[in-house]
Amino acid sequence: MSWQIGDLSSEDRSRLSTLLVTIQKKVDEFLGYPCTARFDYSALFPFLSYPMNNVGDPFIPTLFKLNTHDFEVEVLDIFREWVHATKDGFWGYVTNGGTEGNMYGIFLARELFPEGMVYYSEDTHYSVSKSLRVLHVRNIMIKSQPNGEMDYDDLRETIRIHRDVPPIVFANIGTTMKGAVDNLDVINGIFHDLALHERYIHADAALSGMILPFVEDPQPFDFRAGIDSISISGHKMIGSPIPCGVVLARKANVDRIARSVEYVGTLDTTLSGSRNAITPLFLWYALKTVKFDGFKQIVRSCLETAEYATHAFHAAGIEAWRNKNSITVVFPKPGAHVVEKWQLATQLDIAHLITMPHVTRRQVHDLVDDIRDGGIDSTVKRTQQ
Repeated sequence: MSWQIGDLSSEDRSRLSTLLVTIQKKVDEFLGYPCTARFDYSALFPFLSYPMNNVGDPFIPTLFKLNTHDFEVEVLDIFREWVHATKDGFWGYVTNGGTEGNMYGIFLARELFPEGMVYYSEDTHYSVSKSLRVLHVRNIMIKSQPNGEMDYDDLRETIRIHRDVPPIVFANIGTTMKGAVDNLDVINGIFHDLALHERYIHADAALSGMILPFVEDPQPFDFRAGIDSISISGHKMIGSPIPCGVVLARKANVDRIARSVEYVGTLDTTLSGSRNAITPLFLWYALKTVKFDGFKQIVRSCLETAEYATHAFHAAGIEAWRNKNSITVVFPKPGAHVVEKWQLATQLDIAHLITMPHVTRRQVHDLVDDIRDGGIDSTVKRTQQ
């Protein structure tokens, strides 16, 4: 038996139509979150008619044949090249998004160093503290600098105090609110100065992992800079109607947690059992059609729009700034009406605009005009007085 749209009542069909119209309208005012609205996967729609599942390790055959493992492996190999992991020494899989990828990195670190201490900054994504609770890992929050980077003096002193246990540093490669990149050279320098040979670095590169490979002067962010694992989102710069991402790690560390599962005839090396088989196809299709040069052009355009937006704010008398190689433009938190209309992410007294591929200069001007007309949030005004 199959279900078709004709089986719905007229009331339910109307609800779907209303939802579609609402989404189509709201996407034109979608400026505060790092998800591109530009993609077209209609060529892949026939695959939605089948119960596909990427259960198990993507590199090992499984008894469940309705999968896209081969395409997943191709996606991972492309990312491997972009983040400079060695072909024989890396492993990875397509995740449900950045949170799962970050949890996986912390999980590997905990299995490698059960007594290790995780260090993460106060600008780290909110989901990380939750993952640390789930995994029951010892951890200490490190202060942040005003631009969102980790406070390296605080990191150095805190690690020095706890140098009897291996440090596990959760590094932000583009913080959520400010787009700041933690300096991996400085972090590795701290390890060297304190003679710490047992250490682990996980890189949360949710958005910037699809920016830094395509710029002329990237900050250190990948395996060449000494990381042990990295998480990159797929639904942000690449684009997908379903949240997804990739996590890549050193294969030797993954081998420590692998377990054989007779039920599906493969190894259990991922966090989830059943895994999405459609999102690897989405990512494969995008990577094969847009290619490296296409993403380089997209990133350049996004950075140009971010620079344009910064100048537009300044011209309107509104303070705004951004970090190097970041498409996150930070400005004072505006009034509630502006935040609601433009779907802006806010934190304390700031908000941000993220110039994703779908964001136009017209939208930037409309946002700036609304802020200029509506003013900044009253609590920010009181803070500044």
